[in-house]
Amino acid sequence: MSSYNRRTFLLMPLALGACGFSPVYAPGGPAAGLQGAIRAADPVDKNGFDLVERLEERLGRPEAPRFDLTYAIKLDPIGVGITPENSITRFHLTGSVEWSLISRDTGARLTGGKVENFTSYSASGSTIAGLAAEEDAAFRLMRILADQIVTRLLASSGTWA
Repeated sequence: MSSYNRRTFLLMPLALGACGFSPVYAPGGPAAGLQGAIRAADPVDKNGFDLVERLEERLGRPEAPRFDLTYAIKLDPIGVGITPENSITRFHLTGSVEWSLISRDTGARLTGGKVENFTSYSASGSTIAGLAAEEDAAFRLMRILADQIVTRLLASSGTWA
């Protein structure tokens, strides 16, 4: 059993600073200049709207954008719950977003990548309930994917911001 003393907690910030760690949201930190500086491409469908809405919740509405964020959404429903009568009762909705961050000044791609995740929904019940469950699952998935994009932007912002 190990026990920690005060010296451990007092020396921990020094060790983190020595390895290059700096808080993203600290004053003057790498993410400080991202608030309101990234403009996501205009959405063309409901999923795009939900993705952009979440990105703007996390990064702020673009007031003086310095960067453009382009994205391509791909969704794929996969039936996973099948009854003996061959009816699908549960779906996994897998989704991916390929994204790129582009500087408005130079037109250069600064960072980008692909995020992937999934969510599930039940298809049992009425048609209306199934459609509502599918729409809710897509909404949740877009929020998850947007959060992953923001996390990657914040983590890499020290190299390009």
